Amino acid sequence: MKKRIAIVGGGISGLTAAYILHRDYSETCDISLFEAENRLGGIVETVYGDGFTIECGPDSWVTEKPWAEQLARELGLADELLRSNDHARRTYIAHGGSLAPLPDAMRMMVPTDLSAILASPLFTEAAKQVYMGEPARAEELREAALANRGSDMDESVAAFVRRHFGEEVAETVARPLLAGIFGGDIERLSARALLGPFISMEARHGSLIIGLQQRSHAPRSSVFTTLSSGLGTLVDHLQQRLPTTSVRLSNPVTTLDSLPTGWAVETTRGRESFDRVLIATPLDITRRLLARLPFTQAQQAATLLPSHANSGLVVAFAYRRLDKATAAIPNGFGFLVPAAPVSDHSLLACTFLDQKFPNRAPEGATLLRTFFASSAADRLSCRSDSEIATIARDHLVGFLGPLPQRADVTIVRHWPRSLPQYEVGHLARMAQFDACLSSLHGFLVAGNALRGVGLPDLVRDATQAAHALARN
Repeated sequence: MKKRIAIVGGGISGLTAAYILHRDYSETCDISLFEAENRLGGIVETVYGDGFTIECGPDSWVTEKPWAEQLARELGLADELLRSNDHARRTYIAHGGSLAPLPDAMRMMVPTDLSAILASPLFTEAAKQVYMGEPARAEELREAALANRGSDMDESVAAFVRRHFGEEVAETVARPLLAGIFGGDIERLSARALLGPFISMEARHGSLIIGLQQRSHAPRSSVFTTLSSGLGTLVDHLQQRLPTTSVRLSNPVTTLDSLPTGWAVETTRGRESFDRVLIATPLDITRRLLARLPFTQAQQAATLLPSHANSGLVVAFAYRRLDKATAAIPNGFGFLVPAAPVSDHSLLACTFLDQKFPNRAPEGATLLRTFFASSAADRLSCRSDSEIATIARDHLVGFLGPLPQRADVTIVRHWPRSLPQYEVGHLARMAQFDACLSSLHGFLVAGNALRGVGLPDLVRDATQAAHALARN
């Protein structure tokens, strides 16, 4: 008799797990994928209009993490793989009423070329001197890193950056960069969870600048990868590989319960029994389902999940013709605003999507995508979409110059509480989380609250979970 496996949640995690189970274990497993909404993909959504390809959620993945690309190739999407225009890769920081470029050859806040730092208008002389002095402190920094290695000691991103580069770099560069990616506060975010490669670099070299300089000699591909027809194509191809009878849309799971030989899944349409269950839902739903299980281990696991998730809000503007003489959009991928995310309506970032990737907009057209997060996103979400678009446009005018009152295409997307915050101690809590759930046979959890928010991380973890459910 086949194992019956329930997957709760139809985002990339749940979809990937369902695909792996059907691909490798269709002779031994039957799957049912429950999704509360009327579409699959979660925050991955691509909209097409007037010749534009507009991403409403993530616009790409980090190329050096291989798992999303491996999945795309397996799904027959090799010809769709689209690399970022790294010859034009430049990020700007809102600084002193204008947009100042981050120096070339930087990875986040770490430079490989110190001469570019010296020439940058973004930093004061004091900050430049801290940068210049970081390599000379390599042994001191390495000894401090090794003293903490192997322990559960963690620190905030802000503390980690300040140790290497000082207060000004933490505020001017690290804060807007991390807010733009995770929508969070560097005073609370975990360095070990979010800056893993830099943590390893510090343990080996002490100086992050020296470590990055040694890595920079290796050839690198483009930093970001997407699909030419949009990331929604990945969702479509995953769904097409599944039996239509296995997908239950508009069917939210309300309760999970244990049975003598498995698990009960209760939805608004009834109750069914399964041998295995994978929860792949947003943080708040995952916590609620775990907390309601009649097991102390599950209830404790619920308390170990991130305590908070920030909201995100995306507003995209597509212009077929834009007066470049008035709107001063610089060459590059976009800009970040180094303002605290608690400001009422503070814009965190804007991406110039027509420049970041080829063929995202018709020839000569402009595609801008703004991002708000945390309390700013929550406050804006109380407004109508037209009011939100007006506020976002007004922010852009302040940085880029006059823009038309109406765009040819305007998209507003609300992603409430979609950004789990990996706060200090997150990795240690996840180890405890795994230990709590290890005693619950045939029960696993995946998703962006655990070990990464990017598409490659989600694909990797969901693949591992699918194999574990089928084999154990």
